[in-house]
Amino acid sequence: MEIRYGHPSREHIVGNIYRGRVEDVLPGLGSAFVDVAERRNLFLSQSEISDGHLAKKGFKPWQANVPIAKLLQAGQMVTLQVRREGIGDKNPQGTMKISLPGRFWVYLPTEDRLGVSRRIDAVRDQRRIRRIARALKGSGDGMIARTAAQWASKADLERDHALLVETWEGVAAASGKARKPRLLYKTMGLVQSILRDRLDPETQEVVVDSQFFHEKILSFLDYMRMSEYKSRIRIHEGKKPLFEAFRVEEQIQASLSRHVRLAGGGSLVFDETEAMIAVDVNTGGDVRHRNQQAAILNTNLEAATELARQLRLRQVSGIIVVDFVDMEDPKNVHLLIDKVKEELKKDRVPADFVDMTGLGLVEITRKRRGESLADMLENARFEA
Repeated sequence: MEIRYGHPSREHIVGNIYRGRVEDVLPGLGSAFVDVAERRNLFLSQSEISDGHLAKKGFKPWQANVPIAKLLQAGQMVTLQVRREGIGDKNPQGTMKISLPGRFWVYLPTEDRLGVSRRIDAVRDQRRIRRIARALKGSGDGMIARTAAQWASKADLERDHALLVETWEGVAAASGKARKPRLLYKTMGLVQSILRDRLDPETQEVVVDSQFFHEKILSFLDYMRMSEYKSRIRIHEGKKPLFEAFRVEEQIQASLSRHVRLAGGGSLVFDETEAMIAVDVNTGGDVRHRNQQAAILNTNLEAATELARQLRLRQVSGIIVVDFVDMEDPKNVHLLIDKVKEELKKDRVPADFVDMTGLGLVEITRKRRGESLADMLENARFEA
C-alpha cells in the first residue's frame, strides 16, 4: 500500500518546467538560486546542471568539478524543472536535467543516455526494448523505458516517444521566446499521473467514489490510448465510505503510530531523528515455533516484510537503521538479508540495503521524494 495525497488548495509543482532567471550564484556552495515566477526561487545544485549545458560552455559531461561560476552567471536565463518540493524553510529544488514522463518512456532531452526500468526482469524484453530505443533515440538526448514498456507493442512505443519529442519541441520553442521567468510546461494532476504510471495488466481494478471522476478517468484513458483498461474502473457502491470499506483510514492512522504490530506477536518501533530513522524489532509471544531461534527468525522475516511496507507507506527517506533481533546462526542472518533485499525491490522509490554492521544493525537508504506522510498530513494547513 502507498498513499499519494493531493488537495485543490495545495498545488504541487514537481515536474513543472520553467524559464528562469539566475538570481544568485554561490561558488562556495556550488549552487545557485533561480527566479521562476513562483513564491520561492528554485535551488539549483551544480550536480543538476545538464550535460547539454556543460557542452555549450565547452566542457565534457564527465567534468563534474567545473566551478559553477563558469557555468552560470547572475541574470542568465535558463530552462529548468522542479525535482523536489520545498520542505519547511527549504526552497524547492530544480534541475536542468529535464525529464518528460510518458506512458512507456521517460524522455531526457538534455542527457545522452539509455536505460531500462529495473522492474523489467526478462532479458528478452530488455533486449527488445533497447533495440527499439536505439532506433528511436536522437543524438544528444536520452530515454528510459518504464515498466509498462514490457507489455507495449513496437507501434505503441514509437507513438509514445513521438508524443514526448513533440511535447519537448513545444517547450523548447516557448523557452526560446521567453524574456522573463515563466511556466513552460505543467505536469499532470495527481489522478492522471497515477493512472499513467500505475495502470498496467497487473492492476485488477481502480475504485473511485465519484461519478464525476469516473467519467473524467474514462475520458483520460481514451486520450492516453488506454481504452483497454476502462472496464477496470468502477464506482464504489457499498454502504460504507470507500476509505472505510478498504480500511485505508485505519492504515493511515497506524502509519502515524510509533508502534507497528506484527502478525506473530512482535512489533516494530519507529523513532525519527534529524540524522536518520531508527527502527527497533521486538519479539512477542510467538508460540508457533518451539525452537527459540526459529521463532526469532520468523519475527525478523515478518519484520523485514512489514518494514519495507512501512517505508513505502510512511514515505520516509534518507538513512534508516534497523535493529533486528540477534540471531546466532549465520545461515539465518543471510536469510534475513536476502529477505530485506527482496522486499526493498518492491519499492518504486530507490531503496537499497547498504550493509549489516558488526553490531548487527541493518543500514538502508531510501531516496527522498518530497515530504514524509507524517509531515504531509500532520503539518498540512488547508483552507476550506
